[in-house]
Amino acid sequence: MTKPIKIVTDSSVQLTPEEIKENNITIIPLSVEVNGKNYIDGEDISREELVEQLRKGNIPKTSQPAMGRFIDTFNELGKNGSQVLAILISDVLSGTFETALSAADMSDADVTVINSKSTDRGLAFQVLAAAKDAREGKTIAEIKEHCADIYSRTTVDVLVDNLDCLVAGGRVSRFAGALTKLINLKIIVRLNEHSLDVFTKGRSRKTFIKHCKELAEQHKDNPIQALSLSNVGTDPEFLEKIKETILPENSDASYLARLTSPIIMTHTGLNAVGVITLAEKPEKTDA
Repeated sequence: MTKPIKIVTDSSVQLTPEEIKENNITIIPLSVEVNGKNYIDGEDISREELVEQLRKGNIPKTSQPAMGRFIDTFNELGKNGSQVLAILISDVLSGTFETALSAADMSDADVTVINSKSTDRGLAFQVLAAAKDAREGKTIAEIKEHCADIYSRTTVDVLVDNLDCLVAGGRVSRFAGALTKLINLKIIVRLNEHSLDVFTKGRSRKTFIKHCKELAEQHKDNPIQALSLSNVGTDPEFLEKIKETILPENSDASYLARLTSPIIMTHTGLNAVGVITLAEKPEKTDA
């Protein structure tokens, strides 16, 4: 008989409270620093509160969880002999995966760590699939294969409305940031396997809608099964316009539009929208 498998992820994941409870998922919180004070995501700062900090012009910084938190969580979950499977935010965005690997080595439990190469709802797609597989008695090897398949069918694009947070985080130069304020540049970045790349840029939100039309076109022969518009306080009308642009009228794709995690907000800034799709067939060219 295979040992039970317990699923762990980090707080960059986009899961509803119901999904977390129904699937018995353990979430290790990441941290953010605002005005020199450290906050633990979901414990002493909420998604709504971080949006308010951004509106006040306070640009946060990120920090990954302490090694000890991972070790304690792994030991606790594995103390009854369960296997522990941690599926975590892409190593392109955070050092969390590396921390978890080191913690797994130091833990008494039987721990497997997966780099999802994704985040937010893209990470959630893998976590939910793993939880279902675990309930059905699948092995760790089978679950890893399933997660890789889901990654190959997932696209994570972020529509960045202003570059203040990207400049502050050192992801674009201050000179470039100053120039973009003059010309009101909007950019779209795509999370790939080994990098976060500028996909396209333009002068207005029309750039975003044009990109969404292209996404819809690309998926004509590869239907979207799920769409998430994880955002940073973006106006609901604009989110609805994006949804209508991407999904055909007869689509039965699942749809979610929620605030993203403080960790992602820290990189993207106000009014950003993560456009995250899960397609029927693989579409990655860089995997």
